[in-house]
Amino acid sequence: MNNVPNTSLVDYLLDLNEEHSTAFISPDVTLARRKYRAEHPTEIAAFKCMDGRLHLPVITETVPGIIQPWRNLGGKFDLGWLGLAASFKDWVDYAISVGRHCLVIVTYHYARGDEHRGCRGFDYDTTAAREFTLNLKKQFEKVFGRSIVYTIQCGIETDADALILHGDNGEIVDCADVLDASDNDVRKMLERLYMEMPERILKDIFPLIKGNIAHIKKVQHTGRLVENAEHQERVLAVGRGFDWLHKINFALIVGPFAPNLIEPIETAALLLKSNIEDGRISKEDGIVLMTSAPYRDPAGPERLLAEEKARFLHNFSLDVITNRVPEIVPYLQFLTTTIDMHTRRVNVLERS
Repeated sequence: MNNVPNTSLVDYLLDLNEEHSTAFISPDVTLARRKYRAEHPTEIAAFKCMDGRLHLPVITETVPGIIQPWRNLGGKFDLGWLGLAASFKDWVDYAISVGRHCLVIVTYHYARGDEHRGCRGFDYDTTAAREFTLNLKKQFEKVFGRSIVYTIQCGIETDADALILHGDNGEIVDCADVLDASDNDVRKMLERLYMEMPERILKDIFPLIKGNIAHIKKVQHTGRLVENAEHQERVLAVGRGFDWLHKINFALIVGPFAPNLIEPIETAALLLKSNIEDGRISKEDGIVLMTSAPYRDPAGPERLLAEEKARFLHNFSLDVITNRVPEIVPYLQFLTTTIDMHTRRVNVLERS
């Protein structure tokens, strides 16, 4: 079992955030982020499942703060959702206002070694997940075209943390199969897969793929245990601002975008219940319901609005759990927060 240090889960989460925030605002990381932005200005968004293993900055060895995540059960999204439409349009408008292109990565995931280490949001049906994300890709293209916003479909094979690139030409490339590719080979491969991709975005997707190849080699070298690829989550995180929470198999993250939040919260709670019942996590450690809302302006109403959002999400999520999965209530701890997006540091509103 992948145990946490001998401290309460809430304290462990706060320590984890403090560690990430300290690194995020450190001179070295800040300089690296600025340098990366200058060399690779494309804004990058990733649409992915709530599964905590799917942390693209780690998988692609990218500086923290570059890839903007959107999360939901199974990576299921619809641009018709009001919350999603508003947040994504704001993101695109910002990119255009500063003269940047946008790369959108719509993802599905699976495990090569055992389908039950795959995506519960699609009942472990990888074919259904692929079809759904292909249609989501087409929806983005219908609305935003390809000249400024370019959308690609990408699988994530979680046993090796390998990206599976779906080309616009129908070709599929598993990055685990091209570990010996030279820089020139990778560039030619990307040009072949994405023939209509603007040159600027082609240059900026290149380090993501090279980073993934380097990461796969490290996973192979360290010989990560299969048990570490299994579901062992003990945190249900609801809201936004969780890109610091990247400990593998530790948290299920539900974004507040779908018009019906009950389903993903219930599904996540059921997965936590099974983790307890199957002994993958201990009853003594318990589980945490954490809610969060981000803000950038600490002086105006944005921060206060974030506090109201976080408290609402806590009450809503707790109500769903109490009514739908009451068996885990005795094991629940609570952490309600906002997060300063300039520092990635959480502010505790309530905790247990």
